[in-house]
Amino acid sequence: MTLFSDPKCPYCHRVRMVLAEKKISIDIVDVDAQDLPAPVLEANPYGTVPTLVDRDLSLYESQIIMEYLDERFPHPPLLPVDPVGRASARLFMYRVDRDWYSLMGRISLGDEETAAQARTELRDSLTASAPIFGASPFFMSDEFSLVDCCVAPLLWRLPALGVDLPAAAVAVTEYSTRIFEWPSFRRSLSDAEREMVADLA
Repeated sequence: MTLFSDPKCPYCHRVRMVLAEKKISIDIVDVDAQDLPAPVLEANPYGTVPTLVDRDLSLYESQIIMEYLDERFPHPPLLPVDPVGRASARLFMYRVDRDWYSLMGRISLGDEETAAQARTELRDSLTASAPIFGASPFFMSDEFSLVDCCVAPLLWRLPALGVDLPAAAVAVTEYSTRIFEWPSFRRSLSDAEREMVADLA
């Protein structure tokens, strides 16, 4: 298996978290999302990363790749076994993408006014969600899951995005501390992602 991954991309980061948690042996090929090599363009009609190639199978879109890896390598399981629990986890991931990742995109790609508004919205949304972060050791769960793999890359990037959480969001900060020390998170970090924090020190 080969994963084409941009070392700075949060969507690639969450796939690498799944790989690290399951200790899957795979070739990770670092690419620039703005200048993709031919193998990615051949495997993925949308020309995006992450892109996973497993023999004759090509997969794109991070959540599809994450769920494929969870089903193909079932230990440890990263989604609940019951249909209701699985549906709830998928809904959480959908909301993380729609509510938070969309704002991260506006901060990264928007003009100054758009980015400033998105920073405020993201800070306020995370702060309002603090009780959810504080309710369980992991995101709405007692076990590490795919939802954590989605949330953690965003939280790691908050300082680089210029988003400072207030004291009212202490549960989010405490969750971040726990998840950033999680072994698979540490293993998943690219050099570029480590530098995001080092550059701010």
